[in-house]
Amino acid sequence: MAVKVLVVDDSGFFRRRVTEILSSDPNIQVVGTATNGKEAIEQALALKPDVITMDYEMPMMDGITAVRHIMQRCPTPVLMFSSLTHEGARVTLDALDAGAVDFLPKNFEDISRNPEKVKQMLCEKVHSISRSNRRLGSYSAPAPIPATPAPITASRPGTPVAARSTAAPRPLASSAPAAASSHAPSSPAPKRKAYKLVAIGTSTGGPVALQRVLTQLPANFPAPIVLIQHMPAAFTKAFAERLDKLCRISVKEAEDGDILRPGLALLAPGGKQMMVDGRGAVKILPGDERLNYKPCVDITFGSAAKSYGDKVLAVVLTGMGADGREGARLLKQGGSHIWAQDEASCVIYGMPMAIVKADLADAVYSLDDIGRHLVEACI
Repeated sequence: MAVKVLVVDDSGFFRRRVTEILSSDPNIQVVGTATNGKEAIEQALALKPDVITMDYEMPMMDGITAVRHIMQRCPTPVLMFSSLTHEGARVTLDALDAGAVDFLPKNFEDISRNPEKVKQMLCEKVHSISRSNRRLGSYSAPAPIPATPAPITASRPGTPVAARSTAAPRPLASSAPAAASSHAPSSPAPKRKAYKLVAIGTSTGGPVALQRVLTQLPANFPAPIVLIQHMPAAFTKAFAERLDKLCRISVKEAEDGDILRPGLALLAPGGKQMMVDGRGAVKILPGDERLNYKPCVDITFGSAAKSYGDKVLAVVLTGMGADGREGARLLKQGGSHIWAQDEASCVIYGMPMAIVKADLADAVYSLDDIGRHLVEACI
């Protein structure tokens, strides 16, 4: 059965081009188009598409507002188009918070220069997110940040107490229906261990998932953290800045020579590879064109296995494909522990499923439980 797609963009050229690309796939059917967010909501309710492609900047109603309304009234997987700029990254992260599943750069030059590559990427994204859990149940929008003090036992390293936020972390949008995740089977609570490193890998659905996990960690979290999120180079700095503002721990985009330390999460820069060594230093290497993912979870996990033996706790969150499986295999061989996010709370159950099917998971947890269990395991 063909995947039904609604194309939303105020540019007639881009609507036509996206429609042509998607219609070239016999398993995709463009059932309608819209020129602004208001039309998008109306068409989504009338046509009930399987996937919506959405521009951000449009007249009458922008894409983010439209996504919020669609998630409340008829939850549908949304693929956002975004510009490869810092502002474009910020807007895209807002769209993901609002409920969008994934995004693609809106690059007219690529469409002209590499039409086959663009076709393959766009059609693969549409097919993948059509199977997203976002189609099930209702979507809970982020709540405002409450004014109640957070139970922080220590200030963020290097941050004066007076400058530290006293607000509790913002509850973020759920990446799956509450009814589904609340009934998901879960592994027993973890046993405490002196981990030297926590490594978290993710892809589609990862930005919101990482926010949910990391905002549960206290400022005095005792283990260094490395984060590997499949994301373009222009996006990772903005994403690290967002996480740093939301979390009690510190978060920054990793740079070559950075030192791992407790209470600090280093995010792998887009377009490059991140490795760690036994001295606690981070190495940032150029992205290898032979690798599909830049950054690649397998690369970082593999270096952690070599450097830290059985002292790593690796977590694989929502995402397409199987990146992280081979790195997790190396970690497992060295005696380290691997956790996977459960199917019910994943946006896309690909990467965690690869871990579970390879019998590499020591525990399988719902997204809402992972942050709490990290604290139990490491403190």
